Amino acid sequence: MSEDIRWGIVGPGRIADKVTGDFGLVDGARAVAVASRSLDRAEAFAQRHGIERAHGSYAEILADPDVDVLYVATPHPQHHALALAALRAGKALLVEKAFTATAAGAAEVIDLAQETGTFVMEAMWTRFQPAVVTLRDLVADGAIGEVRAVQADLGVAATYDPADRLFDLVLGGGALLDLGVYVVSFAQMLLGTPERVVATGSLFPSGADAEAALLLDHVDGRSATLTTSLRYALPGQARVFGTTGWIDVLPRFHHPQTIVLHRAGAEPETITRPQLGGGYSHELIEVTEALRAGRTESAVMPLADTLAVQQVLQQAADQLGVPHAEAPGF
Repeated sequence: MSEDIRWGIVGPGRIADKVTGDFGLVDGARAVAVASRSLDRAEAFAQRHGIERAHGSYAEILADPDVDVLYVATPHPQHHALALAALRAGKALLVEKAFTATAAGAAEVIDLAQETGTFVMEAMWTRFQPAVVTLRDLVADGAIGEVRAVQADLGVAATYDPADRLFDLVLGGGALLDLGVYVVSFAQMLLGTPERVVATGSLFPSGADAEAALLLDHVDGRSATLTTSLRYALPGQARVFGTTGWIDVLPRFHHPQTIVLHRAGAEPETITRPQLGGGYSHELIEVTEALRAGRTESAVMPLADTLAVQQVLQQAADQLGVPHAEAPGF
């Protein structure tokens, strides 16, 4: 591995634009290549971000010997085939959420990562936000006692267009994979993996899920109540309930700056922890430092958690009748 960790961008869309903008804040990381199935699109992205090389196919960046790690930001169903091919090519991976379109696809990628000893992490930026790190520290220190329940919501009022990625099942459309992954991952971070998932919701004419309400049952009485939607807007707030208090995560909880700690018998304590740059720098720092240290996964966003989240999303999709599938290739 070179002195700098050399990054390649796969899928130069809107989210990749935002993430790449934070590379300048990460010591020892450099975006050196970008790939798209459209060379023109790759070249335009490279020019915007000062990236050295633009590739007109995903296969080309997989074969690029000067790339150490790939950030994969294609539509969800394409993650699976790309990740498997990248691992076989010896590339470390940061894979945008949702990690894959199906739980089985996630398991296959994780198995190959562990078999090859190659670093892979889901790009769940929420877990690396300074305010969320502070929340986890407070919980670990017993500030609100034992966590017994989590509430979270995330939704937008999107105009239905069957040709748009958000509503196209072939492209992984629907609320669950695009926004629901945040509420599920937040609950899983605090409560672990549920014993039972109960989901209700509705579908768009395309078959993609328009909205979903999830109850995650941990059998011992702990629970999460989660709401996600592309049909109507939601505040994007979260609340963590413990036996001796609670913590409010102010909107929007998936990249918050402020939390409010409510201890029993005490005045509320407002805690603000701003992000560095656009907030994506924290996950880029995690991957870069892990690769320098020779680690194969993140302790903050471990692969077991990614798989657990995908299994919850799979169960919810199955109950709603949403047939997500991995793309057969790229």
